[in-house]
Amino acid sequence: MTFADLLKIITTKRAALPGAFESVCQELEDRIFRIETSSLEKLIAEIGAIPESIDHDSTAEKLFAKAADIVLAKSLQELGLRATVNKERADCADVVAKSYFHEYSLVGDAKAFRLSRTAKNQKDFKVKSMADWRGDHNYSVLVCPYFQYPKKSSQIYGQAIDDNVCLLSWEQLLFFIRSGIRESAKLNLASVWNISEWLTKKVTVSQKNKKDNFHRLGNQLICEHLSLSYKTMKAELLTCKAATIARAESEIEFWTKYEKGVKQYTREKAIAELISALKVREKIAAIQKYIKQLPKDDKIG
Repeated sequence: MTFADLLKIITTKRAALPGAFESVCQELEDRIFRIETSSLEKLIAEIGAIPESIDHDSTAEKLFAKAADIVLAKSLQELGLRATVNKERADCADVVAKSYFHEYSLVGDAKAFRLSRTAKNQKDFKVKSMADWRGDHNYSVLVCPYFQYPKKSSQIYGQAIDDNVCLLSWEQLLFFIRSGIRESAKLNLASVWNISEWLTKKVTVSQKNKKDNFHRLGNQLICEHLSLSYKTMKAELLTCKAATIARAESEIEFWTKYEKGVKQYTREKAIAELISALKVREKIAAIQKYIKQLPKDDKIG
């Protein structure tokens, strides 16, 4: 499966039909769980960025988010863990994994963001929720695009250290897999999932909100634990940065073409599109529904 294949599945007309969501999710899981390592690497490299062609808050966007969960679970499987996607819709983590060799389990949550959405807040990362969702599991792992984490400092870094939440990235997972990392009786990946605990021994309270705790010191510690070259990891991240720029150029091209198309609209079509974009009819319907739900005169008081 290629990234284009994945997009084709989640944007097909069938996916938008009532009741089709679960079946499409199952199809995605069946296909992604069967792919080879080389195909998985390509999906990991792309899954962190939601395509601009996918409408905001659409069924396709929700399916893309679910696909990210599945790719995370498959990545953990590739690293030697028994990982599954949570089918429940309750307030809980999306991925659960357990070690075959060591007595630990973890919960994981996958994040993907649009490249056009630069302003993000703490709620987007759900670090506090990840701590709560850990429950009886040993570790909690949040996976986001590496270059979408807050650039310099943020409370999410301090929260992660305080609550022992591992802040990981798709790019780091890609590096692990390309490096042939796989848990065994001799190699315990708990040293990665427990990185925040290691950081508590290295970071002062006044510095705990700094990005470099995870993105520099954290990387160095992880490479040390896994006997990997930090220099090689940095080179891999530079390659991923170049790929992100290339992906950004393609997303810019999408909007450039879109703009040209808009400029060719007739007046009537432009008005119709604006009304649709502003969700005018939906707002009117919501207000009308509210009015209908108001109590009758004789029921007031």
